[in-house]
Formats: sequence, structure tokens, C-alpha cells
Amino acid sequence: MTGTTRLRLMAVHAHPADESGKGAASLAKYAAEGADVLVVTCTGGERGSILNPVYPRPLGPVDMGAVRAREMERARRILGVRHHWLGHADSGPARRGAPLPAGCFARADLTAATAGLVRLIRRFRPHVITTHDQEGGHPHPDHLMAHRVTAAAFTEAGDPTAHPGTGQPWQPLKLYYGHGSHPARRTALHLAMRRRGSTLPCTPPPGEPAHQPHLTTRVPCAEYFPLRDRALLAHASQVDPHGVWFAVPTSVQQEVWPTDDYTLARSLVPADLPEDDLFAGITATGGTGTTAGLAPLPSEAAVVAP
Repeated sequence: MTGTTRLRLMAVHAHPADESGKGAASLAKYAAEGADVLVVTCTGGERGSILNPVYPRPLGPVDMGAVRAREMERARRILGVRHHWLGHADSGPARRGAPLPAGCFARADLTAATAGLVRLIRRFRPHVITTHDQEGGHPHPDHLMAHRVTAAAFTEAGDPTAHPGTGQPWQPLKLYYGHGSHPARRTALHLAMRRRGSTLPCTPPPGEPAHQPHLTTRVPCAEYFPLRDRALLAHASQVDPHGVWFAVPTSVQQEVWPTDDYTLARSLVPADLPEDDLFAGITATGGTGTTAGLAPLPSEAAVVAP
């Protein structure tokens, strides 16, 4: 990272726990190195359920919104980041063919939802934003909506004609799509475990994309994997401590695939790909101009093998 002013990173996710499953180690790394890191959670996850089979089952009704808010606060403290709820209603389980609940995030008006994030961007003034890719990481409607809202807000936050009354324009400089897991990483870990004598298959964790994404940016952050694991476990209602997320020992992950992985989707600074830093090419000055010249980067970047 360069520059004398504090650099700022905003990570936009659909639900609590998403931040700990996708890019948590790099968030902790940047926060520890002095960047101002803000996790934005679009919904409260209140329509979720208890997914951890060893979580103590309460006798009566469960206020999942309150449970997940407490878990999010614990995870935030572990990672050393700030947090903001965007305030949308969870869309619930993604059941094929089932109608989405009225008033949920996935059914929100895109312009209005974008305005809310634009307001936050103009207040926080991030240099870099990360979010779900165009497939949502996995095709949950809230993940897809988080992608759409963030992509629109990245462009419109710097446009002085867009969303009047939401603050002074601020143009973020880079937009990334984060990948918590992907086929290349899983294959490398599977082979490593086979070499160590394991006969168990390396099962894809929830949210792994069906196709290998183009990785442009791999952030070395292996020393923060234990913090990532603690943050995941803080979401105790959702994460099984004996489940797929922890099937490969942390020490093996640190040796075989010691990075958090991203795709650089848009950039207003020169990008020398592949890169190993989300802030590559950025000094802590930012910009408030329009988005003239903003364009997606070419998609031909290959996976950077360890």
C-alpha cells in the first residue's frame, strides 16, 4: 500500500457470515496493516435457520435476526474491521420456483437500493470495493442483488448527477469480485490431502462457483487464516465446526493455497495483472470526478497457480 493517508476498503456482502467465508483473511490483513476496512451487510439474515447441527437447539421460537447480529459483531471484532447494516430484509432460502417474500432485498427497487449504498460510499469514501461476482458466488437471489447494487453504486457514486441528496460524489478506484473458494483451489487442496494419505473427497464448500473464475489478484494472507477460521466459527448458528469449511487443516491451506483470490472487474488506475494487492496502483487520494472512461477489464486473465 502506498500514500500517507489511510486507505479505505469496503466489502459488500448479502448476509452475515458471507464476509467470513469470502475474503476474511485479506480483510483482517489490511485492517492490521492500517487500512480502514468496512464490511457492509445488505440483509440481516433473519429468514435463515440454524444450519449447524451441533448448535444448541432452543426450546421456543428463535429470533434469527438477533442471533445473527450478535454473531456478526463477534466476527467483526475478530477480524478487526468496522461494520454497517444496509438494512434490507433477507429474502430467505433460495428454493427453486418458490416466490420471494414481499419487501425482501431481492425484490427491492434497484435504483432505491443503489441509492442507499451510494450514500454510504460517499460517506465512507472507499478506494476499493469488493463484492459477489455476477453469479452471486452462488445463485442465491440476495447474492445476485448484492452484485447488481454494488456494481451500479460503484459507477454512480462518482456521478454528480446521480442520486442527489446522498452526499458529495466520490469515485472508488477499483472494484473486485471475491472468491471464497473455487475449483482450482479445491483441486490443489484435494491433491495435497491425497499426498498426505487422505482418502476423503474434497467436497465443495457452500458458494463455490460451478466454473473456474478468472483470478487476477491473489492476496497473500496465510498468517490471517486462523483469524478467518475464528470469524467463521463466530457465526455459530450457521457454521458446523466439523463441516466442510474445516475439512482441510489450516496448516495445509497455508502451505498449498496461501491467498485470498479476487477478480478485478473495473479499475480507474493502471492495472498490471496479475497482482497481489487490492490497493496496487492506488495512492490514498481517491477521486470525486465522473466515471468517464470506466470500463470492465478484459476477462482473459488466467488462474495464477501457487
